[in-house]
Amino acid sequence: MSRSRVLITGGAGFLGSHLCDRFLAEGYEVLCMDNLITGDLRNIEHLVSDANFHFHHQDVTEYIHVAGRLDAVMHFASPASPIDYLELPIQTLKVGSLGTHKALGLAHAKGARFLLASTSECYGDPLVHPQREDYWGNVNPVGPRGVYDEAKRFAEAMTMAYHRFHGVSTRIVRIFNTYGPRMRLNDGRALPAFMSQALRGDPLTVFGDGSQTRSFCYCDDLIDGIWRLLHSDEVLPTNIGNPSEMTILEFARKIIELTGTQSEIVYKDLPQDDPKVRQPDISKAKELLGWEPVVDLDTGLEKTLAYFRERMDLVEAAY
Repeated sequence: MSRSRVLITGGAGFLGSHLCDRFLAEGYEVLCMDNLITGDLRNIEHLVSDANFHFHHQDVTEYIHVAGRLDAVMHFASPASPIDYLELPIQTLKVGSLGTHKALGLAHAKGARFLLASTSECYGDPLVHPQREDYWGNVNPVGPRGVYDEAKRFAEAMTMAYHRFHGVSTRIVRIFNTYGPRMRLNDGRALPAFMSQALRGDPLTVFGDGSQTRSFCYCDDLIDGIWRLLHSDEVLPTNIGNPSEMTILEFARKIIELTGTQSEIVYKDLPQDDPKVRQPDISKAKELLGWEPVVDLDTGLEKTLAYFRERMDLVEAAY
């Protein structure tokens, strides 16, 4: 029998590249599409010799042509950190709207299953805690973060429209804070910022008083949850994340302890609309997918730190 084929948009990104790994390991032929605005070829360079891996340098907001059949389309293309979508607001809105439309159109034409990478940012600065999938969120649509939040909310609506009107088999994963190897050093999110600063011996920048909370999920756990969701029958959004919650200040102190740095902590003003709390309710994932995270924070951070040390050594060696 011929191999199943999957298209992964944003496949050279942090999560997309880990998805490429997983699908190849499961025996799929993988078509990786990325315009490399925030993706990085180094994330997939270990795959280029695999005959079942194919890279397409393309913007998903443009017309997509794929010869032959497709069994699944995984739409992971998008800037995904505050730095990215504040610098690329129009591109962020376009990939969530036009890009989702193009990817869904392809899935419809091919009779393929479609999975949308959505986000906990759909809940905005939540008034319900922890966040359940039936909570509609508290989003400022005209604030600076709105370009990402509303792009993803629109993408969810478009996905459900294709499911209801065209009968496309769709899945929606709401991804909570995820970390691991292949995050960019200058990503701007808490973990890469703290690790980069700690490894350089710079002060760790905490926004606000650090009392805002996040829940960090290791990438391997997230990818497993996404794999299970794709092969489930659940159409409505599903939270995938680690419900172990901690404050940003606690997290900064943990990074200082882990790296052994002498760095101090400095405080800056909290960005507009920054969520005060973030914790997934994963009851649905447990019940329907038999999924919950298994990698503890210390183990995940050690693996991530090893990657960041290597990347920083390579950067320093280049200068």
